[in-house]
Amino acid sequence: MSRSQLKEQLSSIPAKPGVYLMKDENGRVIYVGKAVNLRNRVRSYFHASADRSPKTHYLKQDIADLDFIVTASELEALILECNLIKKYQPRYNVRLKDDKRYPYIKITWQEPYPRIYIVRQMQNDGAKYYGPFTATWAVSQTLDLLRKIFPYLTCKREITGQDKRACLYYHIGRCPGPCIGAVSQEEYRALVSQICRFLEGKSEEIIDDLRAQMMAAAEKLEFERAAALRDQIAALERVIERQRVVSSALADEDVIAFARQDGDACVQVFFIRRGKLIGREYFVLEGTANEDARQIMTSFVKQFYDKAAYVPSEILLQSEIDEALIIQSWLRSKRGTKVTLKVPRRGQKKELVQMAAENAAETLAHLRAQWLLDEGKSVEALAELQEHLDLAHPPARIECYDVSNIQGKAATGSMVVFVKGVPRKSDYRRFKIRTVEGADDYAMMKEVLRRRFRRAVSAESALSRGFRAEGEAKPKEDRAARPDAPQRPGRTGLSSAKSHDEAWTILPDLVIVDGGKGQLNAALEVLDEYGLREAVPVVGLAKEREAIFVPGQPEPILLPRGSQGLFLVQRIRDEAHRFALQYHRRLREKRTLTSTLEEIPGIGPKRRQALLKHFGSLESIREATVEELMAVPGMTRRAAEQVKEYL
Repeated sequence: MSRSQLKEQLSSIPAKPGVYLMKDENGRVIYVGKAVNLRNRVRSYFHASADRSPKTHYLKQDIADLDFIVTASELEALILECNLIKKYQPRYNVRLKDDKRYPYIKITWQEPYPRIYIVRQMQNDGAKYYGPFTATWAVSQTLDLLRKIFPYLTCKREITGQDKRACLYYHIGRCPGPCIGAVSQEEYRALVSQICRFLEGKSEEIIDDLRAQMMAAAEKLEFERAAALRDQIAALERVIERQRVVSSALADEDVIAFARQDGDACVQVFFIRRGKLIGREYFVLEGTANEDARQIMTSFVKQFYDKAAYVPSEILLQSEIDEALIIQSWLRSKRGTKVTLKVPRRGQKKELVQMAAENAAETLAHLRAQWLLDEGKSVEALAELQEHLDLAHPPARIECYDVSNIQGKAATGSMVVFVKGVPRKSDYRRFKIRTVEGADDYAMMKEVLRRRFRRAVSAESALSRGFRAEGEAKPKEDRAARPDAPQRPGRTGLSSAKSHDEAWTILPDLVIVDGGKGQLNAALEVLDEYGLREAVPVVGLAKEREAIFVPGQPEPILLPRGSQGLFLVQRIRDEAHRFALQYHRRLREKRTLTSTLEEIPGIGPKRRQALLKHFGSLESIREATVEELMAVPGMTRRAAEQVKEYL
């Protein structure tokens, strides 16, 4: 769409609240914004005064298409904006980096005997969630500590209290043993309630309760129980000693400040509960280079609390934010009571914000040093590969391929991509093997490579003609393999340019196939078919001695032990293997689940599909109650009872 056509379309945008999406010539969403008046806001980007902002100047140059979604209110627009930024990760928006990896602690409070484990996203399922956290290892340490103080269930067995014997964890004091009736359901839920209160920063309440229980046990001459409670109290007090009292207000507060340098930004969040600093987390932001402090803080607050498990009554900020009133209204709807956003100017709260800012600056300095170190290692690794493999230049883009199957069943292939030594997961692809029968790894590798390079050649041919063939579509599994690939929204406004998957058009600087000479020869045969043998260097990486087989050389190359080049190829090969195996297991589990469900009387194709969609795994179906099975569309009580009885 030309610039004049784009401006002509502006008149069709309604003067209503909503969200607008700006796209580049390939149809990718590059910016998401919200507005009370869509027409006025979008038109403002095309005024001469808009170029005063560096970000707007560059954004205008890349806009090729516009889309919009009308909402009923500004609050709805804010919520939709958060969801779309999370979905598309537009490069002109300030956004949380790697936000999909943040873990939560989940407590299945909706179950009779709640379990506790780490998950990657919250669901509206009645469970209690705590987080997000930025380090899985730190969450695991927290759960290990909690399990020593408050032993809880980790197994998935159905708890009846009638089991003949307990597992090892009961005997070493890491499980209270509800399976054998050592504790009642009420006692176990009371224990888990204490864990919840601990995670909410209510440690003093827990200690008071434990002391009362200890005194009552002693009065009843239950000295063993009293001693166990005494040890629990001592362990909790050691934890509390490490929690620093930072506020005399004894209130629940989050303190948010950030630091930035050369386009990098790091936000520090202090979690204060009842006046004590119970934890802190840092978050790295992208897209901050041409943004002011106000916009950075606004974007972070919206994205962080969109996924936060808990909203405190007061949030202390380093700087003012845009749309403060509507954000406060949104946070109130999440918390259920009033939430105050405040930029303290003096006193203890101002000092807290300064402390958070100092921590953010120190964390950013540490991260930048680590990033520079990693970048230096990548440069060294690529230079070593260029030298040992006799390449024309360092292999900036490396693609690695692997296949996974068990005797030819549920066969899959994977393509992982590393750019300058760093994984580019948006370019990863999975392949379901279609044409090969039996356990023929060489033929499977050929199929995967043919599908990859056929698309590269056809895409390049289309580009050279200046158009993309109508009706060209990506195979289903190729689309699904892109974990962060944006899904286009329903058309609500202006037309968009046809999108084009650029990842297929880029030829790699080096192809690695997992295997020895046989896999290498299979790859060379495919490259010959498409006339790419001279353009695309390819090697085979054998597991034995990490030997690298190169075309035309009878003996393999052995990279020096301890070299960065060897570490890189091992990492790439392991990632390809993990990615292929993950998809293979998913297909195998789905096939096993389907075949198992087919054996249950009264469960036809529609019910099987509904159960698969709702529960996802055989284990989840097995653990579900009759009522939960009945909640699946198409299921009756009789059918649910048959599933329960059969499994």
